[in-house]
Amino acid sequence: MVKSKDFREVIPSIRYGDGDGFLLIAGPCVVENRDMVMNIAEHIKELSEKYQLPFVFKASYRKANRSRIDSFTGIGDDLALKILKEVGEQFSLPVVTDVHSPEEAEKAAEYVDVLQIPAFLCRQTDLLVACARTGRAVSVKKGQFLSPDSMKFAADKLVESGNKRILITERGTTFGYQDLVVDFRGIPEMQLFGYPVILDVTHSLQQPNQSSGVTGGRPELIETMAKAGIAVGADGIFVETHPDPSRAKSDGANMLKLELLDEFLRNLTLLRDVVINM
Repeated sequence: MVKSKDFREVIPSIRYGDGDGFLLIAGPCVVENRDMVMNIAEHIKELSEKYQLPFVFKASYRKANRSRIDSFTGIGDDLALKILKEVGEQFSLPVVTDVHSPEEAEKAAEYVDVLQIPAFLCRQTDLLVACARTGRAVSVKKGQFLSPDSMKFAADKLVESGNKRILITERGTTFGYQDLVVDFRGIPEMQLFGYPVILDVTHSLQQPNQSSGVTGGRPELIETMAKAGIAVGADGIFVETHPDPSRAKSDGANMLKLELLDEFLRNLTLLRDVVINM
């Protein structure tokens, strides 16, 4: 199994338990309202402590990549960012959110610990440089159109801009017009760059470009996909979760129902124990 940089070096503020638990990045797709975000964060934190998993809370403060102009994009940047900052302070958690432009990177860095570069934007040099220069940790999602080894150049841009606090996130590769597939060979390949590699389970199960203009998904395969990621040695698992995915304002078709998260993490933790002792 490839050994990449410890994710605790990338996110020093992370809280974690004993052992070799995988990094958990989890939360709703987008900030819908304060109460929902706070309740989800509290629930996941309790589970992360139960299973002694290092945990980073995730939610987008704004959604820029939408299929239709009438799709939900957010409750307002300032309000959503303040809610994310409150999550971090109240629960003593590092928080990650998406950014889409250099200006957003500078602003979001005042509120969160990790800046996430969406897959479609992973080649945008100005955005990568701006994120790096904030000094925050940067999670770069692999473009659906890129080979795993091509992600080295995205990481190099961050390093050459003065930032080595890098996570690389696999989120599937375009397979035809309306599906994605994960090549699990890519996880150890990208770990050779020396940075932790995260498997974004729920976005890897999206079915984009549906005729309705609303992205579909295969949520019944979430645990299967996550187990495969753990089996090949992924450093972390990214999963979006919601109390009622059918009512979620973004990505509901591929999210894990919050009440299923406990058993999901239990099973992954058991599998991780087997893998690290092989």
